[in-house]
Amino acid sequence: MTLRGTYTALVTPFRDGAIDEAALKELIDFQVREEIDGIVPCGTTGEASTLSYDEHERVIDLTVKWAGKGVTVIAGTGSNSTKETVELTEIAKSLGAAMALVVAPYYNRPTQEGMYLHFKKVAEEVDIPLVLYNIPGRTGVNMQPDLVARLARIPGIAAIKEASGSVQQAADIARLTGGKFPILSGDDNLFLPMMSVGAVGVISVVSNILPGRVKALEQAFLDEKDHKKALELHLGLTPFFQAMFIETNPVPVKEALYHMGMIEKEVRLPLCNLSAGSSDFLKGVLRNSGLLRRE
Repeated sequence: MTLRGTYTALVTPFRDGAIDEAALKELIDFQVREEIDGIVPCGTTGEASTLSYDEHERVIDLTVKWAGKGVTVIAGTGSNSTKETVELTEIAKSLGAAMALVVAPYYNRPTQEGMYLHFKKVAEEVDIPLVLYNIPGRTGVNMQPDLVARLARIPGIAAIKEASGSVQQAADIARLTGGKFPILSGDDNLFLPMMSVGAVGVISVVSNILPGRVKALEQAFLDEKDHKKALELHLGLTPFFQAMFIETNPVPVKEALYHMGMIEKEVRLPLCNLSAGSSDFLKGVLRNSGLLRRE
């Protein structure tokens, strides 16, 4: 399965401490109507780190059910335990997810060889395409380009979500893999420059609120080869790139969805709601774009 396009790193809506299934369905229906290529539940933006096993399974199950056959579901299944990662990935496969997003092990800080053995083990144990997820700002370890090139040769490892914040690292991965290993940008603000060095898509936070506009940016650059249009779209999205990361993701995007009338303004501790200044900035961006539905 070859990845290409715009994939939304979906938030997990809560109400009174529990998953808000009605709001989750509304979010997924919105993404489907906007013709998004795929949905990624239970990742960083989905607050996977504070979901119980049962909740994790439930969110994946509902996402697969409500997304339908036309939308690729890439379920987050990563952990800092290889055994637990295998178990979560097996669950995602059994629930019908098309692929699994597997983050580099966090906190225990494995070496490059340790990460190689980790991902190799998961790929060998579970017959589902894996998307590597490199986000050193969260995990404390960076998957170097030569490691990614080694992993790209393993059957079952299908792509990488590259969120190191380095366009050069994306370019090095493209060079070392001969441009044959799909790279998806994991940083919204770097999506355009990463496409210029070989990325073929994005796993986006901003597309929670503007899926059509993020997808239009991808299509302008990759399909239409209209780089001027792509730049104009990128610049138009810049206020949202800033607003969605003014504080720790997914707090800003969940508050944006609240102001758009789609979910409650609820995150799980140790995350908390935006500070007053950040909230005012976010509402200003939404107001200027005609997206503010409630204060």
